[in-house]
Amino acid sequence: MRRVLVGIVLGLVCSLAQANETCSTSWHDWSVFQKMLISDQGRVIDASDPRHITTSEGQSYAMFFALVNNDPLLFRRLVRWTEDNLAQGDLTAHLPAWLWGRSSEDRWRVLDTNTASDSNLWIAYSLLEAGRLWDERSYTVLGHLMLQRMAREEVVNVPGFGYLLMPGKYGFSHKESWRFNPSYVPPQLLARIEQAQPGTPWTELLANTARFLIETAPLGLAPDWVSRTDRWTATQDDEKTGSYDAIRVYLWVGMLHPDSLDSAALKEHFKRGLLSLDQHAVPAESIDVLQGTAEGMGPPGFSAALLPLLSDTPLAQQQRLRLQHTSVEDLGYYNQALLLFGKGWDEKRYFFDQHGYLVPAWADCNE
Repeated sequence: MRRVLVGIVLGLVCSLAQANETCSTSWHDWSVFQKMLISDQGRVIDASDPRHITTSEGQSYAMFFALVNNDPLLFRRLVRWTEDNLAQGDLTAHLPAWLWGRSSEDRWRVLDTNTASDSNLWIAYSLLEAGRLWDERSYTVLGHLMLQRMAREEVVNVPGFGYLLMPGKYGFSHKESWRFNPSYVPPQLLARIEQAQPGTPWTELLANTARFLIETAPLGLAPDWVSRTDRWTATQDDEKTGSYDAIRVYLWVGMLHPDSLDSAALKEHFKRGLLSLDQHAVPAESIDVLQGTAEGMGPPGFSAALLPLLSDTPLAQQQRLRLQHTSVEDLGYYNQALLLFGKGWDEKRYFFDQHGYLVPAWADCNE
């Protein structure tokens, strides 16, 4: 009986220790990201570019991680800086410009007024979820208004296929031809957005997403970019290559909830493609998506990005071991972002439910 009681007590102690670890707001990788890359005003700075640029992507990712880490003050600073500097002071009237930094005239300003739809998708999603999780109605309203504007300015109805998300407001649609980025459409975000705004175009866009991702990656290897006329074509180098953009396709698919729409089909398709490559357990930096061949060693961020999709294979542990020997301080903005997404998910700091709602670890701790 004493052994049984001791076993029960030890089990409870272990469970409490695990719960405390999960509920802790301490997140070393995110703390490094904040210290190295986020200004006091809420600007994510990519110093690898001599212009010390800020992108709407960086702002959007930081908003998501601030939400995952239950940091409403930082979230508000990120939103405010984005609105003031990328959206002409009003996110309800303008989608954010994608690029800001120091100009050749040594002025800090928007460097490219075009939009980046994936960043807008993450911003709108994070606003909706911040509104729900923190009970802040103003975020919910702002997220809805952004989505309505995106539907008008960044969604296109492609003849013979249906609704798809354009990469930006300008420059990707020509007479009877279009250009898309598969990594711009995380299915779980579209699922959540469809819950918020059912109907055209989001319901149809969600329904088309799995077909879009699979058809543009016939070997299960995602390209960085794709073109569409009356069918999918690969006429440019980045449409034959999968690299720094495409790595996110595997990341988003890997984080899909098992019960979400098309999850099994997408995971099987892209996992089979990755496992067909002979890369000695290290992700490739560049893949010929038409020939199924790989070159180079991808950076540590690639290993983190593949953790969710490969989580039930021996390859996942090899990626974890690689990351254990990687100093996050030595990584640049993009690799740190991939690390936060993939490793953060692997550490169970958050997940997406079957309808795309965010479930951060702290939500259970507050119940």
